[in-house]
Amino acid sequence: MSNSTTLDYLFDTAQIQLRRGPLFDKPPDPMPGDLDFDRVAGMMLGLAIGDALGNTTEGMLPQKRRQVYGEVRDYLPNPYARNAAVGLPSDDTQLAFWTLEQMIVDRGFNPERVAARFAQGRVFGIGSTVQRFLYNYQAGRPWYRCGPRSAGNGALMRIAPMLIPHLPSGTTALWVDTALSAMMTHNDSGSIAACLAFIAMLWHLLSMSRPPEPYWWIETYVSVARELELDEHYRPRGGIFQEEYEGPIWRFVEEKVPAAYRRGLSVVEACQEWLSGAFLLETVPSVLFILMRHGEDPEEAMVRAVNDTVDNDTIGAIVGAAMGALHGKAGIPERWRTHLVGRTSEGDDGKVFALLEEARAIWGNRTNGHAEEG
Repeated sequence: MSNSTTLDYLFDTAQIQLRRGPLFDKPPDPMPGDLDFDRVAGMMLGLAIGDALGNTTEGMLPQKRRQVYGEVRDYLPNPYARNAAVGLPSDDTQLAFWTLEQMIVDRGFNPERVAARFAQGRVFGIGSTVQRFLYNYQAGRPWYRCGPRSAGNGALMRIAPMLIPHLPSGTTALWVDTALSAMMTHNDSGSIAACLAFIAMLWHLLSMSRPPEPYWWIETYVSVARELELDEHYRPRGGIFQEEYEGPIWRFVEEKVPAAYRRGLSVVEACQEWLSGAFLLETVPSVLFILMRHGEDPEEAMVRAVNDTVDNDTIGAIVGAAMGALHGKAGIPERWRTHLVGRTSEGDDGKVFALLEEARAIWGNRTNGHAEEG
């Protein structure tokens, strides 16, 4: 069964928590034939670096983190590297690069095989929703019935590589594969819509010659997500909007993030208002606000993500992917790239870089917007 047929079946049987919006009938804009694959490599390295910069202080309140470490601008000593100050992965990097690795093997996205790959290795710092996915999968459920209905950020953090096999063709299969990948671990409309919106944003960023205007981030996210999210009733877990908001993520983004930007809030101030944990009603506004404020400066954007949020490795990874797609590999500080170990599991140092070269060889050679024939 093709992925498109699978998705149609899941929509027809109401097994995917998503509205079938017009996005699924609209191919993405063609990618320029001269696309530099270093932009794609930058996207994936930005994800890994954001994760690595953040995961040594993940979960700390920004004020406490600053008291203990000052401003984090480089990798901190890591006990898993004999206290060397190098970049090591957590689950964000692992699941993203395991997805890419399996797509390299299969020459595209095979959801059953990606699900099996997720179940094969030890996941560092695994989230509760992915744990439940793995439990369901190992209990013998089909992959599309394993993802809990959770609006955590564990699918969004790993979604970036889904666009890579589609670079040569740019068809609606991009949206099909992204939706299936997203619902695999998080079958929730807020999460799946966020993944599709973020892939749409990354697709545009890869071909941009300059940073977009600040409101582009909000407009692009909302224009995609509002057509896909169901009539959800998410409520903030804390912060100043706890008693006043109930509804979908896209509407919270549309109402609250531009307002915070117009008020001139800093990242830490804005994120205190809506919180910055693993709940997508916190993660998505935090990511988009950072990109609005600092999208022209990849180093500052990633530093703010790592210092000014609570779930800082995942927010750093998502911001890093966007910054790498927009500014390319060279736009990410060299010291961060040099000291990234490149692991995806225990002891496979350099694997991240090897996978990116394999992906370049398969999907990076383009003539007039199409892959060269082998």
